[in-house]
Amino acid sequence: MAFGKVPGEVAGVKEEHRTPTSSSIMLQQKQFQCTICQEVLTDPVTTPCGHNFCRACIQSFWNSSNVCRCPTCDKTFTSRPEISINAAFKELADAFRQTVVPSSASLLSAADAGDVVCDVCATASQRVKALKSCLVCLTSYCEAHLEPHRRVATLKLHKQMEPVKNLQDRMCKKHERLLEMFCRVEQACVCQFCTETEHKGHQVVTIEEEGGERKVQVKQTEADFQNLAEERQKKVEEIRNCLKLSKLSAEKEKTTSNRLFASLIHSVSERQAEVNTAIEEKQRAEEVRAEELIRELQLETTELQRRRTELKELETSEDHLHLLQRLPSLISPPPTREWTEISIYPELCVGTVRTAMSKLHCTVQTELDNLRKEEIRRMQKYAVDVVLDPDTAHPNIVLSADGKQAGRGELLNLVPDNPKRFDPVICVLGKKSYRFGRFYFQVGVGNKTFWDLGVVKESVTRKGMITSTPEHGFWTVRLRNGSEYRALDSPSVFLPLRTKPKIVGVFVDYEEGTVSFFDVGTGSHIYTFTRCLFSERIFPFFCPGVLDEGKNTDPLVIKDVN
Repeated sequence: MAFGKVPGEVAGVKEEHRTPTSSSIMLQQKQFQCTICQEVLTDPVTTPCGHNFCRACIQSFWNSSNVCRCPTCDKTFTSRPEISINAAFKELADAFRQTVVPSSASLLSAADAGDVVCDVCATASQRVKALKSCLVCLTSYCEAHLEPHRRVATLKLHKQMEPVKNLQDRMCKKHERLLEMFCRVEQACVCQFCTETEHKGHQVVTIEEEGGERKVQVKQTEADFQNLAEERQKKVEEIRNCLKLSKLSAEKEKTTSNRLFASLIHSVSERQAEVNTAIEEKQRAEEVRAEELIRELQLETTELQRRRTELKELETSEDHLHLLQRLPSLISPPPTREWTEISIYPELCVGTVRTAMSKLHCTVQTELDNLRKEEIRRMQKYAVDVVLDPDTAHPNIVLSADGKQAGRGELLNLVPDNPKRFDPVICVLGKKSYRFGRFYFQVGVGNKTFWDLGVVKESVTRKGMITSTPEHGFWTVRLRNGSEYRALDSPSVFLPLRTKPKIVGVFVDYEEGTVSFFDVGTGSHIYTFTRCLFSERIFPFFCPGVLDEGKNTDPLVIKDVN
């Protein structure tokens, strides 16, 4: 063998295109033949005993045996030799393959982008589509190079499968053995050596068995993702329908404002344009919000469908290892917001006209009163059923059996100690909390001389004295001494009410961050907290106050909305 010759002069074959004789080809091929795969050497390596093999072949041979020996001379090695590609011999083998390997590979189908290519052909800069992947050789073969696996007895025992990429990922990084088992304790693919060392005593099954069971999970997850995608599509339609109603509501608000401003003097006409602009800006903002929500839902739907498609492929795949490696990233739904708590409000402009009109100092009281009453009617569409929570009631509070009344008792009730209970402040919360949307409730205060009403955060202090301000999670209005009304804002605001409310309405818009109070009887606005930072659940709040020498014995009564 002339190792000193250049590649163009391999074993007498010069750069000239001469056809070698069959006898010379057979002699030369024997010199360049791997005794394991019986093919021309690919990435040749030399063992310490001097014999040459394909690197993949000898590694596979040693992986399949408990001892390292030479397949040609049967010499054993006490430790696994470190082998490197013989660069000079590789050049000779590659040049010989280019000269004498039959051109049948060129007749095979060329690999398209995304196809698994034959690893042997790839060394010769050819892209031929692989027919099978050998899990022992960790090599993908085209039809021509797969022939030894169909002819040689030892190669016939190798496990083959449909061609796949990244065969090295199927090897245990620690033991360089095939990943063919699955540890159910640590949920990991392992090799046979792993089961006898760090995974010894664990519940271990074959990847085929685990993959077969996981396919059931894949099928169920695929169905779940389909349901999630359908739910999001329904939410898209719901948002679109609500947006249509929102547009109608906006047009109705504009019509109302036009009718009102038409009856005012010329100096008020500028306010009319301001109201219409505010309504249109709110509508545009809601349209932008709706479009963003729709885009987000559609992106989630696309991602769910993509995962569903990949899960369907896994469901029919025979590649159980790939299934187990991909499944953890596919089995859980993608990160998502809580869509059941997202809404587009049909009546977008609640309060817009009232806010603008309240700024006018003119003689249009009748029109304003009608407008306020109409707004309260619209707010009452968001009425909720409030029932008082006895677990939060101070021991001095007496609750009615239906949970609709809270009075002040003279004696302490015997009640269990409860972290939710207020003490010593005499108050009580509603049972149900709210963390999105709009809600309205109204409370009869009658002729009481002391009371507090509003909403509070779930996390407010309940033991010891409390500070009723928005910074401490309280948005409340109070009455003291029968006539002194205050909104407990920061700082508190004195409320010079012209009439004494008998029924107080409370309207909350969570997303807008407002809490408004109204005299239901007159339809007049009492106070609105703005820029409220709602970051958690909020509860209706009630305080019946002190007895006030017998003048404040009436209970607070939650009133139904007609």
